[in-house]
Amino acid sequence: MKMSTYFAYLTRLRWIKRWGLMRNAYSENVMEHSWEVSVIAHTLALIKNQYFKGHIDANAVAVAALYHDVTEVITGDMPTPIKYHSPDILQSYKAIEKLAGLKLTALLPTELTAQLQPLLCHEGISIEVQELVGVADKISAYLKCFAEADAGSKEFQTAADELLVKISASELPEVDYFMKVFIPACGLTLDNLMKVRG
Repeated sequence: MKMSTYFAYLTRLRWIKRWGLMRNAYSENVMEHSWEVSVIAHTLALIKNQYFKGHIDANAVAVAALYHDVTEVITGDMPTPIKYHSPDILQSYKAIEKLAGLKLTALLPTELTAQLQPLLCHEGISIEVQELVGVADKISAYLKCFAEADAGSKEFQTAADELLVKISASELPEVDYFMKVFIPACGLTLDNLMKVRG
């Protein structure tokens, strides 16, 4: 049995900080962000199936979300204003992400490659799953901006406004449901949360 450094790389996601160009009231790392995106995406899938006649595998959505930023353990977190500054930069970054996914795949025991390479390289994931993961990523980022504003930071206000516009532009009814049912309570203190019934 040969040693693999694959999982050792993944555990380093906790050291990759997000929002590097902004003054943060509290830091956020890629590992915790990926968990939050996974939970949001999974919930969106459940809402879609329960209320809007969807037939999506909520577990597949959650797993895709868990891995959506995994290559950042090699590339680091590229700030959005830089990544989307020009089509050339975005195209180059996508190529770098692909190489990082292949690098992580190469660290796996051969028998696990077929199952994990699609997640590590973002291949073969349906448009429907990608859409839910993408909007969950934006909701997670919005929650970070919301928390920063609550902590008194004005640094994140523009990002929060832009994210809310993008989230609101989604035509997915499950997104509208999530934003109306779950987001308002996110600004409550613990004492106030405990007073809420339901």
